[in-house]
Amino acid sequence: MRVSEGMTATVLSVGPGHSLRDAARLMAEKRVGAAVVTDPEQPGPGIITERDVLNSLGKGEDPDQERVGDHLSGTLTLASPDWSLERAAEVMVQRGFRHLVVVNGADTVGVLSMRDIVRCWIGDGATSDMPRELPGAG
Repeated sequence: MRVSEGMTATVLSVGPGHSLRDAARLMAEKRVGAAVVTDPEQPGPGIITERDVLNSLGKGEDPDQERVGDHLSGTLTLASPDWSLERAAEVMVQRGFRHLVVVNGADTVGVLSMRDIVRCWIGDGATSDMPRELPGAG
C-alpha cells in the first residue's frame, strides 16, 4: 500500500502568525494532531503538531501570545505519495515523529499520520512482515 492511499488529502493549514491557541483550537475542531504551516517567505511547508503546543504550554508560555512560526517542529521530512507505508512508518519511527507532510513536486498533497498507517494496516489485514529491529537502530 502507498502513502497516497493512506494519507489525509484534506490538510489543515495555518500561517506562521497564528497564535498557538488558534492552531490548537483548529486542530481540535478538525480532530487532527498536526497542521501544515505555509509561509510565503519560506521555501516549502512547515508543520506544527500537538506535541509542539504541549511543549510550549509545559514551559509556561502564553498560547495567546506565542506564534506558530516560533514553534515549528524541527527538521521537516517530506514524503512522496509513491512511498510505501512501510517506508513511511520506518522513517517516522527512526526520526521520532508521528506526522509526515506529503508533497508531489512543490505541491502539498496530504498529511500521513501514524494513526493513518495503523488504520490502513488494520483494514487491510496487516500481513506485512516488519523487521524486528529497524536498520540503523541500536
